[in-house]
Amino acid sequence: MGDEILKNSKARRDYEILETLEAGLVLRGTEVKSLRAGKGQLRDAFAKIDPDGQAYMHNFHIDEYSHGNLNNHRPMVPRKLLLHRKEIDRLAGQTQAKGLALVPLKLYWKNGRVKVLLGLGRGKGHSDKRETIKKRESDRDLRRAKMHALKGK
Repeated sequence: MGDEILKNSKARRDYEILETLEAGLVLRGTEVKSLRAGKGQLRDAFAKIDPDGQAYMHNFHIDEYSHGNLNNHRPMVPRKLLLHRKEIDRLAGQTQAKGLALVPLKLYWKNGRVKVLLGLGRGKGHSDKRETIKKRESDRDLRRAKMHALKGK
């Protein structure tokens, strides 16, 4: 993967990511220029398959380009995702039948184009989040114990 533009810090905390896939984005020139300056936010964004069979990313905020003119883009418009038909059909089936969500994990450059890493995930409940925190802390304590045991020898 290329250079990272934006990262969704809440995604892995709020969702159990089962699978990831890469998608392209349809963007206008001022949107790309604004992203080059790092002016965007993925925090509340989500992807959705519309009834017409197209994939869109909603609530993805890209700030207006500072040097733009009257033709500057709108910050919160849904943006089309570029996926193969088979991928769209498979994702539509999984999101409807299994109750999974399509969450953008990060935006990055690949061969001069903006790509989004989508995660197919299941929402975590409050207790699941606590279990994740407990597991992370116990793993950290275990690593510390190993490190101190190795230093003592």
